[in-house]
Amino acid sequence: MPSTGFSVDDYDNTLKSTLFMDEFLHKQEAVMDRYDPQKKIALVVDEWGGWYKALPGTNEHFLLQQNSLRDAILASLNLNIFARHADRVRITNIAQMINVIQAMILTDKEKMIVTPTYYVYKMYVPFQDATFVPVDFDPGSFHRDGITLPRVDALAARDASGKLWIEITNLDPDKPVEIDAEIAGVTFKSAKGETLTAPAVDSVNTFTAPNTVAPKPISASVKGGRLALTVEPKSVTVLLLEP
Repeated sequence: MPSTGFSVDDYDNTLKSTLFMDEFLHKQEAVMDRYDPQKKIALVVDEWGGWYKALPGTNEHFLLQQNSLRDAILASLNLNIFARHADRVRITNIAQMINVIQAMILTDKEKMIVTPTYYVYKMYVPFQDATFVPVDFDPGSFHRDGITLPRVDALAARDASGKLWIEITNLDPDKPVEIDAEIAGVTFKSAKGETLTAPAVDSVNTFTAPNTVAPKPISASVKGGRLALTVEPKSVTVLLLEP
């Protein structure tokens, strides 16, 4: 499968494959819990990420590939899965950081750009060393050519200063999602953050167009302890709920 110019069907298949990470972790944890019920031993995910065909005209052994909006969605899904398994999964390593596989940075001699995956990691910084907050939601689904995927994934955490952060991923490449959420036990006055999306699932940043896939500010409606916003198709959104 190529890293650029791929189809929406390729997008669906890639996300279906990456969501297997959750099932895979559950199976490993079930075995480890039998022999280590106190969870003293960590489960470490060595390398994860989308591995595609090398870019045309490059050495196939160097594994140079582009990084698209699809990979931003893939990254957010995996980070959310890891967070939900944090009682056992304590280390995860993205496959590569520069030029290779799911890279955060692409270089060409003196040139350098950041990728959609880089922006996901940057947007998720508030979740680092934060306390996991359970989220109860209906993910919904969308169906195309024999593949069914959840429309929405979500994550919440409270940082060291007590601020509440929420992440929402809309996997659906075509339709926005209307969010109407009750935030129990928290009083807040506003919600603002960033959303990452682009014109197409195969949109990429290049040395001539480095900002095709980049976050933009977003705010949400807050009223009576409820959060309301429209999440764009094929997007990753992170919000801070402000007291």
